[in-house]
Amino acid sequence: MEVPIEEITEVKEGSTSNTITRRNGRIYAEVSGEITSKDVTKVSADVKSEVDKMKLPANVDVSMGGVTEDINESFTQLGLAMLAAIAIVYLILVITFGGGLAPFAILFSLPFTIIGGLVGLLIAGETLSVSAMIGALMLIGIVVTNAIVLIDRVIHKEKEGLSTREALLEAGGTRLRPILMTAIATIGALAPLAVGLEGSGLISKGLGVTVIGGLTSSTLLTPLIVPIVYETLMKIKNRKKKV
Repeated sequence: MEVPIEEITEVKEGSTSNTITRRNGRIYAEVSGEITSKDVTKVSADVKSEVDKMKLPANVDVSMGGVTEDINESFTQLGLAMLAAIAIVYLILVITFGGGLAPFAILFSLPFTIIGGLVGLLIAGETLSVSAMIGALMLIGIVVTNAIVLIDRVIHKEKEGLSTREALLEAGGTRLRPILMTAIATIGALAPLAVGLEGSGLISKGLGVTVIGGLTSSTLLTPLIVPIVYETLMKIKNRKKKV
């Protein structure tokens, strides 16, 4: 038995999409565009800011994909890699020095690295990109070297009978020159990347600026902050022994 549709429902003329696309069981629409600016991160942030201002129905979600999704995923992976690198460095230092106080003092050089890298990016007009994150990951291994050289000399002198303060003063005067030489040589080697003289400046400029900024700040502050932290930790340790 055939029944006309108009007898069981109300028919209205309207418009709809000629195709329906589904993802994860939900209907979705895709809007794409080509980014002409070099600063992909800024463009993505501006787009997200405009999307957040839109008043959307409760059952509508907006997500960003493409290059933006790849960048966010890379940031997450590099962040985890940095945490793993710090943990590995600390573990190796604990095994090498035979204790946790000296390695803990050495790791105090890392915060100034991040500050210097961010300031370098700000001065150079660069944004926090994947290449800058890679540079920050490299800095974890580069910067702790200076602190290791300094603290290793301090421990060596303490074993010879010097007090912690005397050992720090002696190590500071002895190790300052090689620390500066190493830093200056590394900064000089990365200078072409920072100014974009090579062909892939778009990729490597952020890396060069981050490493140079972080290395500069850590070189200036490590000989000052790390000895203070080390001496403080040793005083706490000695007090606990007396108690």
